[in-house]
Amino acid sequence: MNFRIRIDESICIGAGRCVDLAPELFDQRENDGIVVLLQAEPDQALYDKAVRAAAQCPARVIVIESPKP
Repeated sequence: MNFRIRIDESICIGAGRCVDLAPELFDQRENDGIVVLLQAEPDQALYDKAVRAAAQCPARVIVIESPKP
C-alpha cells in the first residue's frame, strides 16, 4: 500500500524547497508560489523524496502519512 501526502496551503510561505527536491510530487502556483500537491498517494518509490521534501520545508507544510500495517 502506498503512503499518503497532505499539505496545508494556509501556512505555505512559497520557499519552493519541495519542488526542488521532489518535482514529481509538488509544484507551485504561478501567482503566489504556494505549494500544489501533484500526487496525494504516490508510488512507494517516491517515499524518500517526499520525506526529504517534508523535512526541508521551512513552514512544515507537508505531512507524510505511512500506511497502517
